[in-house]
Amino acid sequence: MVFQWHISIFSLLSLFFFIVFLLKWFFNTPKTQENLPPSPPKLPIIGNLHQIGLLPHRSLRALAQRYGPLMLLHLGGVPVLIVSSADAAHEIMKTHDLIFSNRPKSSIPSRLLYDSKDIAFAPYGEYWRQVKSISVLHLLSNRRVQSFKHVREEETAIMIEKIRHKRSSSSSAVVNLSEMLMVLTNDVVCRVALGRKYSGGGEGGREFKEILGGFVELLGVFNVGDYIPWLSWVNRANGLDAKVEKVVKGIDEFLEGVVKDHLERKKGKNDDGETVEEGTDFVDILLEIQRDSSTGFPIHNETIKALIMDIFAAGTDTTFTALEWAMAELLTHQASMKKLQNEVREVARGKSDITEDDLEKMHYLKAVIKETLRLHPPIPLLVPRESTQDVKVMEYDIAAGTTVIINAWAIGRDLLSWEEPEEFQPERFSNGTIDYKGQHFELIPFGAGRRGCPGTLFAIRVNELALANLMLNFDFALPGGAAWEDMDMTETNGISVHKKTPLLLVATPH
Repeated sequence: MVFQWHISIFSLLSLFFFIVFLLKWFFNTPKTQENLPPSPPKLPIIGNLHQIGLLPHRSLRALAQRYGPLMLLHLGGVPVLIVSSADAAHEIMKTHDLIFSNRPKSSIPSRLLYDSKDIAFAPYGEYWRQVKSISVLHLLSNRRVQSFKHVREEETAIMIEKIRHKRSSSSSAVVNLSEMLMVLTNDVVCRVALGRKYSGGGEGGREFKEILGGFVELLGVFNVGDYIPWLSWVNRANGLDAKVEKVVKGIDEFLEGVVKDHLERKKGKNDDGETVEEGTDFVDILLEIQRDSSTGFPIHNETIKALIMDIFAAGTDTTFTALEWAMAELLTHQASMKKLQNEVREVARGKSDITEDDLEKMHYLKAVIKETLRLHPPIPLLVPRESTQDVKVMEYDIAAGTTVIINAWAIGRDLLSWEEPEEFQPERFSNGTIDYKGQHFELIPFGAGRRGCPGTLFAIRVNELALANLMLNFDFALPGGAAWEDMDMTETNGISVHKKTPLLLVATPH
């Protein structure tokens, strides 16, 4: 009897597990086998997070060299497609551009940018189309960029004079060129966006510098809660949440003051009650659009503030980064520097400064900028995208909701696209057939497709003008007669990748 009872229990358990197996097989087995991109082995819970490293663009490239130009990682519970070749980037940003035009939800950028009311991080949809249109037509059009030509030229001349003054105080005076370039890009964008500079040593200048520094730093912070939601409490424990709230509060108070000042100026009065002349900076333009009901798209103050912070993130940090790397590469490749100096000085023909009208004649200058952007794209992993539906890419099945990271840094150093890709050789662009405007996917420092950067023209104008005037006016040496090959070219980590040590140089007027 006992034996029969055990037999019955065993039979029931066997039947139960058989039914469970059938149900699981029926509901979980796809009707057609998926062909997923290759993936490295992953760990429980964290997936492949441990393989990202401190410099993700480098570690992801190393993984891609083993697993291919389309590689599927799992960062926590989030599937992430890593794109590391020009052909794969073409598939994402052109062939299937619409499907990959969304942005994955990212909590820190969302909080910093008024629930992603900017252009860069806004989800794809009608709101994004409207703010992108406003930026392209009213803020960053060719005509508008050209209208701020005098600002770029004036601020570049101020930087050159500062370096001259530093030299006149001592023949061996060391110039922190990195700091000079940072102030230049900051002052240009401040004047264009806000109508005034905030680089002075006063309270307003210090406040702005601190706010902008915190903003850029937090944009590049890794937030574990985005990938493993149940670990979100870590940000409260380590103080990250508190830091974000402090920066968000500082940004909002500062921008509220900027908007208020512009509204008062529109009325014709400043803080002292004196009549002032109306300006035409970006805040003025956005407030004018806000007042114009004929647009059919209401622009709230939060949208204005989010767009202004976008301009700063794209226009200061990334522009300065490209300039700094251009100088660093030229300094360590003296033949290229001499060639560029000769071109600039020949075009100048005795003039003390280069204007933007002179730039079109400087073909080697443009090649130097392209080569710098190839080797050092300011945001090496671009801004992530997200698929909105299931799609097949290069014969692989990509599910809806997959995050996509395009490694522009790896693509710029791909042996299949470039000869001697690790070498700084501006001459490779001498024929001018490859550009960075999103049509040639082997060079995409500003992205491509619908989500490409709308501020490319503005950034390049600042870079070319500053670099040309430095080459015209100075010869450079390292302090103490150090050799150029000893220069530290180590990178920092973050959303934009800077040179870790600043450019400390002795500048001799030419």
